[in-house]
Amino acid sequence: MANERGLTAERSGLTAEQEVVDGLYTRLDELRDEAGDRLAAIRKEGPSGSPQNRSERDAFATLYEDRIAQLDAVEDRLCFGRLDLRDGERFYVGRIGLSDGEHVPLLTDWRAPAARAFYSATAASPGEVVNRRHLTTQGRRVTAVEDDVLDVDALRAMGADAALAGEGALLAALGARRTGRMGDIVATIQAEQDAVIRAPMQGALVVQGGPGSGKTAVALHRAAYLLYHHREQLESRGVLLIGPSKTFLRYIDHVLPSLGETGAVSTTLAGLVPGANITAVEPDESAEVKGRTVMSDVVKAAVRERQRVPRADREIRIDGRTVVIKRGDVKDAQARARREGRPHNEARASFAKDMIGRLTRQLAEQIEAYSDEDRHELERDVRDDRNVRIAINLSWLPISPEQLLRDLFSKPHLLDHAARMLPQDERDLLLRPASAPFTEADIPLLDEAAELLGDLPGSRARRADGPSAEEIQYAKDVLDTFGDGGVVTAEDLAARMKGGTARLSVAERARGDRTWTYGHVVVDEAQELSPMAWRMLLRRCPTRSFTIVGDVAQTTSVAGTRWWPETMDPLFQTSWELRELTVSYRIPAAVAAAAQAYARAARLPVSDLRAARELDDATAATRADDAVAAAARVARAHDRGFATGEGGLVAVIAPPRLHHELRSLLQGSAVEVYTARESKGLEFDVAVVVEPAEIGERPGDLYVALTRPTRRLELVHAAPLPRGLAL
Repeated sequence: MANERGLTAERSGLTAEQEVVDGLYTRLDELRDEAGDRLAAIRKEGPSGSPQNRSERDAFATLYEDRIAQLDAVEDRLCFGRLDLRDGERFYVGRIGLSDGEHVPLLTDWRAPAARAFYSATAASPGEVVNRRHLTTQGRRVTAVEDDVLDVDALRAMGADAALAGEGALLAALGARRTGRMGDIVATIQAEQDAVIRAPMQGALVVQGGPGSGKTAVALHRAAYLLYHHREQLESRGVLLIGPSKTFLRYIDHVLPSLGETGAVSTTLAGLVPGANITAVEPDESAEVKGRTVMSDVVKAAVRERQRVPRADREIRIDGRTVVIKRGDVKDAQARARREGRPHNEARASFAKDMIGRLTRQLAEQIEAYSDEDRHELERDVRDDRNVRIAINLSWLPISPEQLLRDLFSKPHLLDHAARMLPQDERDLLLRPASAPFTEADIPLLDEAAELLGDLPGSRARRADGPSAEEIQYAKDVLDTFGDGGVVTAEDLAARMKGGTARLSVAERARGDRTWTYGHVVVDEAQELSPMAWRMLLRRCPTRSFTIVGDVAQTTSVAGTRWWPETMDPLFQTSWELRELTVSYRIPAAVAAAAQAYARAARLPVSDLRAARELDDATAATRADDAVAAAARVARAHDRGFATGEGGLVAVIAPPRLHHELRSLLQGSAVEVYTARESKGLEFDVAVVVEPAEIGERPGDLYVALTRPTRRLELVHAAPLPRGLAL
């Protein structure tokens, strides 16, 4: 009978909730139509009118375009929850807030303070919540309702029925088939995740989480939460999201829009340096040296080397008269230009002007020219003289970051001069041909060089209106409060904070400006970043407002982090906090147990991780003389099963040397082949891991590979399994 009553309550709940959801979608359509009509009216006006009027129209058009994009993005699962409170109040929770034409609330944004109880209330500590209802929808249709009754007596006193209670909403989400795109967790955020999402924005929040604990999802939801609660502070500067790869960014690209936010900039480290193109991988030993903070001194010395003093005074003939480029004058002019504090390429103009002025005075004294007209003519003669231009360039050579690094790493005498603080064997690790392509470890060095060099003359139009004294003072106050570590000057910070255009969104403006500073930075797979990469990110956020997520047990980079305090203390001093996610929601218990056993045997710094799901037959191992052929057969079998069923993703994770053969054997299937590092941050229904012992030559790589599946882990091997890995 109790079960019958539950089913009856669920059926009646479906009907009632469908009416509510229909009303919410009706309102969503009305708002979308209103924004569309206003956008069409603005576009109909055309580009006529004064520049100010056109700018205002562009601003409004951008506003309505963003609003339409937001409303489109929240179409799926618009409403997912309901709270019944002790005082009889009832409200619905969804992706965004909605009100009717009279401003009466219809739907509460999941980030609003009132919605927090949806994630934090428990039977032991219900607060004012009597019942929490989960709504499952497909398209615009309500397919199921489920209640967490937190106070049975109070619910009965209210005369309300409850549908079946339990954790079905969470388990259904965990069991859903993979689609190749990350799903948000907004409807099923758990208490420990919610505490991280809603943590204060000040300083750096480091979130350590094992595989499947939802740290990436938590980071994305935290970004949406901060944009909602600190809109005024973040609206003009934006939020920067750093991911480990372009594949990963494609995997998560729709999550923030589905949470009602379209203003974040998502990119890799390389994406922060316009024009940077990574086409090579270098030896670990070289990457480790390049990742050290001492390389900032190396780059600085390489830039300074381009400011040269001639070995002797040099005579130059101009229109039959002799002027002398004196070593003392060059030194003095260089010192004056440096004191201006501008980047190398921009300060060159001051140096050149100073030197031209000195040579002009020499000519003027010889012919006793005292009028302004005569001096201007002599100055033109000096400036136009080819030998003068060559001499000035040799003393202060403009150069691009790319050319600076090519020269530095291909010319031993330049490297010996700039990196004299490194031992010879480490300098030798950095040498390579000038034609060698750039690597991932070069990106922070290119960014460091770009910061010190500035733009080449004529490469970009400079802003005519520099920052005011008040803006510079404000920037100084920011740096005094949070510390600059020598990464950015107050003048640079003020210039970056200034200006903008109504035609571009914050994200569009930020993407086009390497010097942009953000209001908050989210870093995923943060354990992989080198000290030089962190230096690069700190330049983007002088206020040190960061959300940092990662797992030190999954570190694969030789320059990465294996203990958070070691990295965070130098960067943030006491302004950082460590929180830990302890439950793995994605990985079946058997997979988690196998991966953790291996990690402990390999002495990886893993912490205890509890799995939320038990699945039968979640692990299997196949030993075969031809591991590649066996892996292809196993992967194809799972792929065929998914093709005739509810769907799902199968991935093969293997050493790079096996990829060509595997792809050939898997042609025509939907199975993808990855290295362990390429699979980082991704998830699959089935992961087929080939030759684990070879992948395990880097223990962190194998730990990553073992923890990718949400349903089944298949090990296929010819060589014996590594110590600690037994299924």
